[in-house]
Amino acid sequence: MSVFASLVERLADLLQPLFHTSATAAAIILFTALVRLAVHPLSRAAARGQQAKVKLAPRIAELRTRHAKNPERLQEALTKLYAQEGTSPLAGCLPSLLQLPAFFLMYYLFSSSHIGGEPNGLLSHTLLAAPLADRWSDALGQGGPWGDAGLVYLVLFAIVTAVSVFNYRRTKQQLAAAPAQQDALPGMGAMSSVLPLLSFATLITVAVVPLAAALYVVTSTLWSAVERAVLYRDAPVAGAVNSVL
Repeated sequence: MSVFASLVERLADLLQPLFHTSATAAAIILFTALVRLAVHPLSRAAARGQQAKVKLAPRIAELRTRHAKNPERLQEALTKLYAQEGTSPLAGCLPSLLQLPAFFLMYYLFSSSHIGGEPNGLLSHTLLAAPLADRWSDALGQGGPWGDAGLVYLVLFAIVTAVSVFNYRRTKQQLAAAPAQQDALPGMGAMSSVLPLLSFATLITVAVVPLAAALYVVTSTLWSAVERAVLYRDAPVAGAVNSVL
């Protein structure tokens, strides 16, 4: 933890001439970008795996029909198919899982009163008027939603909402454009009605974690939206023609 704190402090020192009292917040954003850049190769691999699964959906549906009464044979056939195509049902999960340690480190760094036996000096740092160790409830208690700290959260909520709406529309269009994939996986049809709504859960996370961790989440969410738009730009999107017209 102390090594992680030193890294954030050094990044803040480098950014201090540009961002002054908000240098630590800028350091958190830069740190998040570096983490996302480090896992970007895995995100590219996950995108290739996801596109492969879309192409495999009709074959998966055929295997499920053929081996409907023999689950073991079905599992063997699916495993063989995924191996032949160099993909996996969990191809898109690894980048997200690798980011969890960085998020939890940020959370605990700005929730701990002491680090390495010393008082945690990072707790006094701010983003404009909002302390990085505070939560939205603290901002509401100190000045309400329109107070100086509350306005910082309103900006973050606005960014997350805009990204969530973008993700919602894109996910709905992609699911509608690939009905065969929904039929290939059990329960995918029901999940397709819930999956687009998951991006809005980020709003809850931003509201309940320390502001420093919320900055990590918002930056990572924005990065994900741009990254997915680029990596999945060739994915089929239902209604694309209508939207252009």
